[in-house]
Amino acid sequence: MTQLLLLLVALLVLGHVPTGRSEFKRCWNGQGACRAYCTKYEAYMHLCSDATLCCLPYGLKPVKTEKV
Repeated sequence: MTQLLLLLVALLVLGHVPTGRSEFKRCWNGQGACRAYCTKYEAYMHLCSDATLCCLPYGLKPVKTEKV
């Protein structure tokens, strides 16, 4: 009976845990992540729809092209 109760409590707790990438919503064609702060290895590109920063790793930062 104790194991059944423990199983029910564990299932209830796991039901309230968000999925793995819920806080890291994707941006910039799926290459960046929406976060409150960017790390030192990322560049801020634009705001996400929920007013967080779209952080893109420096290796994926688009190159600016000059108009001729």
